[in-house]
Amino acid sequence: MRIAAALLALPLIAAAPVPDWRPLDPANALVIDTTKGRIVVEMRPDFAPKAVERVTLLAREGVYDGLLFHRVIDGFVDQTGNPNNKDGGTSSHPDLAPEFSFRLPPAALTPVRQASDGVEGFIGASPVAGVGAEEAKRSPDGKLRAWGAYCPGTAGMGRQADPGTSNSEIFFMRGPSRRLDRDYTVWGEVVQGLDVVRAMAVGEPPATPDKMIRVRLAADLPAAEQPRLEILNEKGPAFAALVAKTRKARGADFSVCDVQVPVRPAP
Repeated sequence: MRIAAALLALPLIAAAPVPDWRPLDPANALVIDTTKGRIVVEMRPDFAPKAVERVTLLAREGVYDGLLFHRVIDGFVDQTGNPNNKDGGTSSHPDLAPEFSFRLPPAALTPVRQASDGVEGFIGASPVAGVGAEEAKRSPDGKLRAWGAYCPGTAGMGRQADPGTSNSEIFFMRGPSRRLDRDYTVWGEVVQGLDVVRAMAVGEPPATPDKMIRVRLAADLPAAEQPRLEILNEKGPAFAALVAKTRKARGADFSVCDVQVPVRPAP
């Protein structure tokens, strides 16, 4: 009884508040310098480990340096990454199996929209969608089946008609196109340079194509040259306030693609 009373007398320790901003991890950041400016992609090995491994390998091999944005459709997509600067070009490495969906602990997802048949939310800066709560409860491993949502800034792997033909082609979304969900591998999200993505010369191919001048992993750059960015933490109160404001403005039409995660230079 004395021990219990002593324990009750101890002051309660409040949980540390969730910070509103988090630093960009240079080990999972791709820096793409283009003729229109810089694009920085936060890569998601938890979504597509093989795709991230391939993109990183090709960047380190220099395969991406100098390649054209050979197919650019306004309001839709910028495609690049083919060594022959045409659809169908591949690297010397074998094609990749599809990574259209993934399984993660439910707590990894921060929901912004829930319905009986599914959920939409964020993992890091990446918009995702997943199965409904009841279906998730029936999962034998207790994990949530989810997939990347093709919203503005989403980075995907290109392929041919066969789902298992992703190789070196990558693309960046200029606008939303959810028909691509679960049909193309999502490997990251543009956290800096969406304006650059939207500025690329349009055409199939463009008359004067833009190109990737140099592509590098941020961690491979000298410390002084690494992008120092902070991303709004999807687990923090400022993000919740942003979602509430956006949902109120959009009303019944609200979608995960309506939320653009803010990024700022690190102080």
